[in-house]
Amino acid sequence: MSAVVLGYVPNALGDAAAKAAVDEAHRRGASLVVVNTTRADRLVDPAYADDDDMSRLQETLQGTGVDFTVHHGTSRDTAAEDVLDAAERNSAELIVIGLRHRTPVGKLIMGSTAQSILLGARCNVLAVKA
Repeated sequence: MSAVVLGYVPNALGDAAAKAAVDEAHRRGASLVVVNTTRADRLVDPAYADDDDMSRLQETLQGTGVDFTVHHGTSRDTAAEDVLDAAERNSAELIVIGLRHRTPVGKLIMGSTAQSILLGARCNVLAVKA
């Protein structure tokens, strides 16, 4: 079975990406792999979902009829590396991420997880706006 990987963040952008990922998994007859990780030194990262966020997402996913697995926790790698690794491990045919507008200076100072995924992916990437 093929897989769709979702890089999930706990906000409206992540919810829009999750909806698109479920739609794509249905359309492709694929399983869904949800990834939400952070480096152990960044537990205050707003992109890292807490247990309530993940419970809410899992309840939503259970009602979709899509087979899914969730990878949630800390890592030595960046979130982008974890998403790309999940895509490789699962032979994903698609990665779905949320994308927000950032200024060039904002990308330079803060980096861009989305940009790293877009440039590093070996499969197609669907970038969803809220």
